[in-house]
Amino acid sequence: MSLPTEPIGSIPRPQELLAASPTELSAAQERAVRDTLRRLEELGSPVVTDGEQSKPSFATYPIAGLADLAPDGAVIPFADGHQRQLPRLTAGPFRYTGHAVDYLRAAQRHATAPVKQAVIAPSALSLLYPADGIDGYPREMFLDDLVNEAEADIRSCLDAGAHVVQLDFTEGRLSLKLDPSGGVLDAFIALNNRVLERFSADERARIGVHVCPGGDLDSTHSLDVDYAGLLPKLFQLKAGAFYLQLASEPDPDRILAIVADHLPADARVFVGVVDPIDPRVETPEQIRDRVLAAARHLPVDRLGTCDDCGFSPFADDTSTSRDTAFAKIAARVEGTALAAAQLGL
Repeated sequence: MSLPTEPIGSIPRPQELLAASPTELSAAQERAVRDTLRRLEELGSPVVTDGEQSKPSFATYPIAGLADLAPDGAVIPFADGHQRQLPRLTAGPFRYTGHAVDYLRAAQRHATAPVKQAVIAPSALSLLYPADGIDGYPREMFLDDLVNEAEADIRSCLDAGAHVVQLDFTEGRLSLKLDPSGGVLDAFIALNNRVLERFSADERARIGVHVCPGGDLDSTHSLDVDYAGLLPKLFQLKAGAFYLQLASEPDPDRILAIVADHLPADARVFVGVVDPIDPRVETPEQIRDRVLAAARHLPVDRLGTCDDCGFSPFADDTSTSRDTAFAKIAARVEGTALAAAQLGL
């Protein structure tokens, strides 16, 4: 496709997988991954993903089973009143227990199209460290370990042939809600760049960053935070692509103007044209028009499309059905192609 389009990550799991017993889980996960890849390829998706069918969640796969955790970590509040809570690290050294490359390789066994792999940004995992510290394991030592682990997670996916590695950075927008001064966001950007700076320019061209206001149980955690405070700092990240939630923005033209002013010269922006929370399935014509609106602000050779967010980032979210998710993806693929044709690409 002349105008690239990519999924963000998670897709709702089939009922068989949600209901699987521990002894059935591995086989059910493989069937769900295979079915996800098949359906994406049948829809004509030029890049595919495993839909995170096997991840415990988009954020916690690197620490699944880690012994040195307590349940009372940072709380993520959503607009409808529900919360998600991260665990709290209790001892060091910090090491990943799971790696994204394992999900990538499992997907590559079944895919014929290029496979994209999402990883969690180190800034999100930095929230595991408690505010009052850990005896014998200072925060600086933790961050050194975290940077090493995050680099290895990304590099192993690049080396295994991932089409692109996408850092999920949903905490970026949330940080401005928790700290309007921007100090936390600045720290997040600096930490993520410590990792990204370890890659060559060619490698960074295959690394992207995804931001959104969160999406869980048909609610968000930071949609009320103005993008104007995030985007200029976001584009300081040394990545080759940026995946931006946009379909659910009330004034996308204003946001696109900010993007145009700050997008790095060597980066591509994928604009969200599908809202995973909206139960209505977008039409291809709606997608086309959203792309054409973006093309009025951005050069088409630096433009692509995506979904605003994953459809089920915390794995147990069934507020959007699996069939609805695929219908929305089909509209994105077709609508992007319609826009490309109208733009003469």
